[in-house]
Amino acid sequence: MARKVIDTPSEDVVAAAKKDRAEKRGPFAGIILFLKQVINELKKVVTPTKKELWSYTAVVLVFVIVMMALVFGLDQLFSWLVILTFGSPGV
Repeated sequence: MARKVIDTPSEDVVAAAKKDRAEKRGPFAGIILFLKQVINELKKVVTPTKKELWSYTAVVLVFVIVMMALVFGLDQLFSWLVILTFGSPGV
């Protein structure tokens, strides 16, 4: 069974946000605070290894090919049904 993972902010981020909210802000303080928080979140990003990147790419390509085949097959089936129902296309 899958476990539930909730991304909770760390205590220092919450404390800093409350402190910044309590202080009187200028017109650009909200933008600066937002940018600081974005930078802090970007520091947490983990880049995949080369092996992981190749496997992710392969999974995406296989999925896209399977979906293309499914859509192509359904398109052929529906066009065959339309021709069967309404007659052959022509002038």
